[in-house]
Amino acid sequence: MTTATEPEHPSTLDEAIDPDALSEIEQRTLWLAVSMIHHANRVRPNPSGLKVGGHQASCASMVTIMTSLWFTTLRAGDRVSVKPHASPVLHAINYLLGELDEKHLTTLREFGGLQSYPSRTKDPDTVDYSTGSVGIGATAPIWGAMARRYVDTHLGATGSGRQYSLVGDAELDEGAVWEAILDPGITELGEVVWIVDLNRQSLDRVVPNIAARRLEKMFDAAGWQVITVKFGRLLESLFARPGGDALRTRILEMPNPEYQRLLRCSADEVRTRLPGTWTGSDQIATLIADLDDETLTAAIRNLGGHDLPALTQAYRQIDDTRPTVIIAYTIKGYGLPTQGHPQNHSALLTVDEYTHFADGIGYDPQHPWQRFPADSTAGQVCAATAARLHRDPVPALPDITIPTEFGRIPKGTSTTQAALGRALLDLTRAAPEAAQRVVTVSPDVSSTTNLGGWVNKVGVWSPDERHNWFADDAETVMHWNERPTGQHMELGIAETNLVGLIGELGATWSRWGQPLFPIGVLYDPFVERALEPWSYGIYAGGQSILVGTPSGVTLAAEGGAHQSIKTPSIGLEQPGCISYDLAFAIDVEWTLLAGLARLGRPDGSSAYLRLSTRPVDQTLADVPADPAARERRRRQVVAGGYPLVRRVGAQLTIVAMGALMPEALAAAQRLAQAGVPADVVCITSPGLLFEARQARQGRGAGASWILDQLFPADRATPMVTVLDGHPHTLAFLAGINQVRSTALGVSKFGQVGSLDDVYRYHGIDTDSIVRAALDILP
Repeated sequence: MTTATEPEHPSTLDEAIDPDALSEIEQRTLWLAVSMIHHANRVRPNPSGLKVGGHQASCASMVTIMTSLWFTTLRAGDRVSVKPHASPVLHAINYLLGELDEKHLTTLREFGGLQSYPSRTKDPDTVDYSTGSVGIGATAPIWGAMARRYVDTHLGATGSGRQYSLVGDAELDEGAVWEAILDPGITELGEVVWIVDLNRQSLDRVVPNIAARRLEKMFDAAGWQVITVKFGRLLESLFARPGGDALRTRILEMPNPEYQRLLRCSADEVRTRLPGTWTGSDQIATLIADLDDETLTAAIRNLGGHDLPALTQAYRQIDDTRPTVIIAYTIKGYGLPTQGHPQNHSALLTVDEYTHFADGIGYDPQHPWQRFPADSTAGQVCAATAARLHRDPVPALPDITIPTEFGRIPKGTSTTQAALGRALLDLTRAAPEAAQRVVTVSPDVSSTTNLGGWVNKVGVWSPDERHNWFADDAETVMHWNERPTGQHMELGIAETNLVGLIGELGATWSRWGQPLFPIGVLYDPFVERALEPWSYGIYAGGQSILVGTPSGVTLAAEGGAHQSIKTPSIGLEQPGCISYDLAFAIDVEWTLLAGLARLGRPDGSSAYLRLSTRPVDQTLADVPADPAARERRRRQVVAGGYPLVRRVGAQLTIVAMGALMPEALAAAQRLAQAGVPADVVCITSPGLLFEARQARQGRGAGASWILDQLFPADRATPMVTVLDGHPHTLAFLAGINQVRSTALGVSKFGQVGSLDDVYRYHGIDTDSIVRAALDILP
């Protein structure tokens, strides 16, 4: 197929570069990366004595790969996700390209300085993808490629370019990596290129059973092009001599730990150990007998991932019609005194080792931060590369108007889950320009989460038009029309893929000046499975809306495995996110629109909506008819909650959230009949209320007006809180006016059963609320 982003990577780009200059740049990059870590640990004062850390060995295994990529192959439109522990290499390259001031090189892992791992939002130099959480940064360029194509088909061209992932081999242990690789839609992303740093070591040891051939077969089976860079020119030249076939076979069949041990051996020890005891040992012994000691030890270290020509040749072979993985054999700690040591992952060079290392390469350890002279060949290569990789500033963001409401009052019986689909359809009519930027994503649950009407309306996104073979089937209710203009994207059943994608869709405003409004819809019990990559996407500047539905033990008949408990408090605690747990359809409309208005801008934020499949009488919302009063209610809903019942002489406050509002209102009615008048407050966002409480105490910059409207001091009474989730989520509310309280909720695994049975089991039914209220009264 023809890709939407045709990469323009001429194979002749590297041919004009002086190989000696490239080697100089490679060596200087290693030196700068090692020196940044050395300064952070050995030079900068550390009064606390706590470990600063860094990963000199992990950097060393990546230097050749990154030098060859940046200085021979990358174009301005390309983007690269750098493996977390190689961040100093990235900063070193950016420094040589003139993108980073020297003052930053002494700030690695310092407060306000260069981050421990690459960060798009916190580092001062160019970082294309935030990494740090193993596996998430590796897959991000896949979703970045998909997001770029989506912008191209909906909002205009973004240019061309590949999406590279520089992946540590240990990251391939992450299940999320393979969930992404195996998604059927990925085989169409020809601009995706992974380069695997195959150093065969983990944090603690040499991994004995890393089977590169097995990895090759797995990628190949997923439809990827596989390029393996095993050996460098020196080893390849030895393989061409008599006995070379035996040497190749010996190295390939040698266990990883045995090979790693050779890296720590003298030349004499290599001559003894390398031939081994098998049938070809005599041929190997004869071959290496004529080699001088320096050549022999260099040959053992001459793997493809440290050979600049071998790597640039691999880049020339990339097939831009399908994803590509380049598996580069490397040595952890290559070029350092710690190279190949099984415990070198976090090892730091001593001062003596650092000084000896500097002497060996002719650098001054007292003045480590040297760029190349502008008139030197290496300096000219750096200048030319900087010019080639220059990017124009991101265009100014368009002015997009999001309505605050649609003016309707929901009637009858409805669910908050169904309200989501209706609100999206209403948006297409009320604000088509804004609706054009909405993209929904789900993991094969579109119909069961009430997105069917929306999907029928806007279609399913696909890079190419695809024939719908069920279009003429009268019994087909949900129409799966796939086309480039579609606005719904469906992945396989892998929640980590979903949140990775909405994170990148939510970052297009900062990459190309084209904001999208991504909404990911998944079953609420699986939010926890998706939480880490979604949280990391928020950290990296991706703004999105996550909808968890259906939720809670209200999903009674599905049993405990499908009943979420902790998600309300997770939403409260997630930075960069406003969470809502909603009781009524009108609340969904208002909060969804408010959430959309916060997306795609520098001061924006993500949102999490927790919805339910429980049918609720919408008249219970008692939406004011007066326009001013209605607007007041809307503002309260968006700010965190609203008073639903105010009774004269109230002796008690019942605070409820989400699906349990009918029980709270019924309990208040029964208490009133028993002569105990009670106020009822509907909470929509405990997180916003907590922020308001912090602001009132001078611990935050937010507004606190909502607290006065929900819990005025002159109405302070004992409080019962109740929700379909963990009770501690709302327990803090009693501290606003320092009142006695009882917190009801779900704190144990659920049970299958009817709604009445399940609510009774957890003590969140109407009877339980009434009993708790009576118990807490003076």
